[in-house]
Amino acid sequence: MKERLDRKEGSDLKKLELKFENYDGKTVTYSLDNPVEPVDAQLVNEVMDEIIAQDAFTSSGGDLVAKKSARIVDRQVEDIEIY
Repeated sequence: MKERLDRKEGSDLKKLELKFENYDGKTVTYSLDNPVEPVDAQLVNEVMDEIIAQDAFTSSGGDLVAKKSARIVDRQVEDIEIY
């Protein structure tokens, strides 16, 4: 018996991850799907500063107190039909 795998066309999934430190010293990550590219590093820094300044988000470990990092995560997904 011959096995066959039918593949559907794959897709790229990109996310912009913004990483902050909260009051408890833990890392909190917020992800945004399909970011505008190329990413403007200065704008990302300004937005992260504004999120902290306005206490726009909170976490189980308290308010966000510092920026840790930001990055684009790119992953390719290829679906395989199961029958």
